[in-house]
This record gives sequence, structure tokens and C-alpha cells, in this order.
Amino acid sequence: MGETIRLTTAQALVKFLNQQYISVDGVETPFVEGVFTVFGHGNVLGIGQALEQDPGRLKVFQGKNEQGMAHAAIAYSKEKLRRSIYAVTASSGPGSANLVTAAATALANNLPVLLLPADTFATRQPDPVLQQFEQEYSFAVTTNDALKPVSRYWDRITRPEQLMSSLLRAFEVLTDPARSGPATICICQDTEGEAFDYDAGFFRKRVHYMDRLQPSERELDAAEELIRASRKPLLLVGGGAKYSDAREELIAFSEACGIPLVETHAGKSTVEYTFANHLGGTGILGTSAANAAAREADLIIGIGTRYTDFTTSSKTAFDFDRTRFLNINVSRMQTYKLEGLPVVADAKLAISALHERLSGYKAEFGSRIAELKSEWDAERARLGGVTFKRSGFEPEIKEQFSQEILNEYADALGTEFAQTAALIAVNEAVDKDAVVVSSAGSLPGDLQRLWNAEAPNTYHLEYGYSCMGYEISGALGIRLAKPEQEVYSIVGDGSFLMLHSELITAIQTGNKINVMLFDNSGFGCINNLQMENGSGSFHCEFRDYQGKVMNIDYAKVAEGYGAKVYRANTAEEVKAAVEDAKKQTVSTLIEMKVLPKTMSDGYDGWWNVGVAEVSDSESVRQAYARRAKKLESAKKY
Repeated sequence: MGETIRLTTAQALVKFLNQQYISVDGVETPFVEGVFTVFGHGNVLGIGQALEQDPGRLKVFQGKNEQGMAHAAIAYSKEKLRRSIYAVTASSGPGSANLVTAAATALANNLPVLLLPADTFATRQPDPVLQQFEQEYSFAVTTNDALKPVSRYWDRITRPEQLMSSLLRAFEVLTDPARSGPATICICQDTEGEAFDYDAGFFRKRVHYMDRLQPSERELDAAEELIRASRKPLLLVGGGAKYSDAREELIAFSEACGIPLVETHAGKSTVEYTFANHLGGTGILGTSAANAAAREADLIIGIGTRYTDFTTSSKTAFDFDRTRFLNINVSRMQTYKLEGLPVVADAKLAISALHERLSGYKAEFGSRIAELKSEWDAERARLGGVTFKRSGFEPEIKEQFSQEILNEYADALGTEFAQTAALIAVNEAVDKDAVVVSSAGSLPGDLQRLWNAEAPNTYHLEYGYSCMGYEISGALGIRLAKPEQEVYSIVGDGSFLMLHSELITAIQTGNKINVMLFDNSGFGCINNLQMENGSGSFHCEFRDYQGKVMNIDYAKVAEGYGAKVYRANTAEEVKAAVEDAKKQTVSTLIEMKVLPKTMSDGYDGWWNVGVAEVSDSESVRQAYARRAKKLESAKKY
């Protein structure tokens, strides 16, 4: 019998995590950076004891909310291009249930995170224990079964020796670019403390190789033929291109072949906007330039994209009668979408190989690229100069509220600041290498259109799940990944109220983040949606029991936590606050009161949402008719 080491299940887990490494392009680095935890019964005496006794090189952070700390771990992984992770441990019962939303966020975005929810007793001897529910059809069901559909890999450990095969399987999934996502290992609380004689070889250094997938000659032949047959191809850059680190290859290919480049939320800042052929974001939240190019294109070269409804404008963004699709992705499933030509390969390698093959090829966009970009830049400048007047806006913008209600908001919030002007002011004030993060509400649309990233990999948007509350937790994760760069959380008041507890963790641990709070006293994005589709303003504004617009002092909340706070309601005040915040070592919050209905509007994008087919309201009936007509031109698969 070989050498063994007697450890508890939890101690063996921690020892194993210390020995996991990843190799990308010949560079080898530790894969697990640390552990986020909220200790409670079920994990404090098992994993907690193991981490206290010997954490090795693992960093341990005390979270304040299980969902929040898991989102921080997910953002860290995203910012590290999926090449480093945090593990997350939670107590049994509600603590572990709080991980479900975060697990779904990781799954939707294909981001690796190791979730370690505590479970009930393997022996079942003391059942039902505190925070354990009972199902009549099976005593084996626990809270953690809710994590099954939102995990890429899921297992329950009831015996110490089961940990070995389970961890090996989990790390195979975590380091697979095509199937990366949350790996959940539920460990029964009595099992965590149970000892076993583990084979010493289990704790040897393990290197997980993330080898790039080469495109086949057959795939390249077909792709070359398709591109050469096209007159106006368009590069659609998704998150897979960013994870592949394909910036230089994309720029070289675009320049050589005269092909314009547009981007999804996940792909934004893979190539910075200052690149001449860059036309911005596409789809529902896209720029006029990108959407015009998409309509004119006869070939879409999708690189690492899932073709979500926001990217395709619910499958109305392209001329499907004449437009073909070439899909490059490490996921075979994704390459089959929209009847595209599948190239199952790493983005960096595939683009480089196609560039070599397409000598002499030139797209026919020509000067049209610069023309479209110039038109959009002028529109963006116009939006940055929007000012509120008691009789309307200058320049004019779309208004859904009556002028009376807008005046009411201006008086209640003490502001005349437009959201577009505020966001562009922030963009102009931050350093070029600063990282901006957001997730939900109307701000992602303004960011996709208006935020000009001037340095690569400085834009971080969680839009695979668009989870409210991700913004501040995500900022902490990004700061851990890039401690030398300023991080700005772009968050609305609705998302701030959902979840901002990890601001305290950032302050507690000295990991500075900057919260840019846009307060329009309501769920503005959804209010727009309901009113654009014929409904009135119903339960989306923040009004008190007397019907008055609420003016909450969020700066005072953050100040109470220990943050440095600012109040800024003009572009000049925003820029001054950002400049002063750069000098601070503690986390900051800049509160901006902005008027509702002052976000940017759609540029030929359309979102297919459910509208009531039968209604007493004529405006709702009209909205349903508009949707039905639009669906006639939408691709059906």
C-alpha cells in the first residue's frame, strides 16, 4: 500500500485546491486563488476548521451575502478570462439556497466557479436538523437539489473517499473552455469532519492544460469559400473572442480585409472603440452604425457568440433572405445556430488561419465604415448634451411621461440631469485603463451604446443573466483580479437596493471600488417596457404611501458603511467627484440624481416580449398588433 495522509474530508478539500494549476499558451499559474465564505452551521466546523488550520496559499474572504460573494467570485473569473477562480462555501439551508441565483448567473455566462454548499447529515441520525425541510416522497432531497439545474456539474458527498473522484470531475469541467460553468459539490456536514486515509498521490500538483482547439482544414476551406463569395461580411465579436485573447488577430484581419467589427455585451472591449473599423455594439442595445452594418451585411462572422435575442434583435437584425452565417466557437452547439457554417475552434487560431488564407480579399464596405462611425459619434455627442427644460428637453428626446410628471421628478430629486449626459461625463472622467462593470436595468443599454472603451478588456457586463445586484459584488471581484486598476460599478438605484452588501466587504478588506449610483427613483428600464407596450406606469416608480416620489439619500447609506461619498448632479460635478475619488484609498460612492426617460433609445432594434392579446386598453391592443406585425419578419428558429 502506498503512502497515505489522514485528513478530514474538508481538510483534504483544502489541500487539493492548493495543488491545482492551469496552463495556457505555455504559461502555468495557480488555478484556485481563494475561498469566499459566510460561515454557519454545516460549514464552519468542517471547511471553516480546515481553512483556519492550514489554508495554504488560499486567500479567505468573509462575504456578507452568499449570492453577493458568489457573484464576486464569478466576476473575478470573468475578468481573469476564466483562467483563475475562487471557491465559495455556504452553510446548509438558506445559506446554500442563496447560491442558486449566482449559480444561474455563472451558467448563463459560461463562467467557472466552484460552489461548496453544506448539506444535511449523511447518517440522517439527527434529522430533521435546523434549517432542513422534509419532502414526503424522499428523505434524500435537500435544499441543494435546487442547484442541480443551474450547475454544469453537481455532486453530493456522503463519504470522505467520494471526494477524490468528485473533485477530479469538477475540475475537468471548470477548465474546459467549451463547457465551463459552475461546479457544485455539496458536502454533508458530518462528512466534512469525518477522517479518511487519503492516497498521498491525490494531493500531487495537477496541471490542467487549456489547449487551443485548432480548426480543421475542411472547416477552413469552407469558411474561406464562404467569405470570398461575400461582398459585405461583418465581424460579430462575442465573449469567446475575449476569452481567447484574440484582439490582435481581429484587428489585423479587419484591417487587411476591410471588414467592419461590431460587438456583443460580452465581447465589448475585446477591441477598443478607437480602432477605425469598430462600429460599436449591435442589436437591441446597439449603435445606429452597428445596426446599419448588420442590415447591409451578407455574411455574419460570429466569433464566440451565443446569438442571444439582444444581439439579434429577437432575430430581426439581419436580412435572413440573403445573409449567411459563419460561426466560430469552441462550443459545437453554438456553431449550429442560425443555420451557420460551423467552425468548432479557438477564436484566436481560427481568425489567424483565415487571415492567412484570404490574401487579396477586400470587402466592399469601403468608406461606408467611416461614414457610419462618424454619424454615430455625432449622435453620441448629441446625447451627451441633453438638458432638461420645464417645457421639454433640448435636444428633443423621446418622452413617455407627461411633462408634469417629469417636472415633479425634477423637483422631488432636486436635479435636471439626464442619464445619457451623466454616463458620458463618467466615461470622459475615468482613466483609460479603468474597468467598468454593470448588469441590469437601463444602464447596460446606455453602456453598450455610449461607453467608449479606449483600452482592451476594460468593459465588464454580466448580460448573460442580467442579474440585478451583480454590479457591486462584481466590482469587488474585478478589483481582486486587477488590484492596480480603478473599478467603477455602474448601478441604478433599483439594483443597489437589491444587493450592495459586498461594498462592506470591499471596505473591510481594503479593496477599493467606486460605486457610480444613478438614482431615478424607480425601476426605470421596466417602467419604459410597460409604457412602450401600452400599459400605464404601474408599480415601477418609487413613490411613498402618499404618492410622492421618494428621494433616498444613498450617499448617507454608503457613508455609514465607511465609504467616501459625493453628490453630483451636473457633468462638472461628476468629473470633479471622479477626480477626487481617484485620490482616495477607501471605496467611494458618487450619487447622481438623474431624471427618468433620459436614457438612450433604440436604433432600429426590436425586442420580442410577451404582450397581452386581449385587453380593455386600446394602447395595449395597439402594442399587440405592432408585435404581431414585427413577428412576420422575424426568423422563426
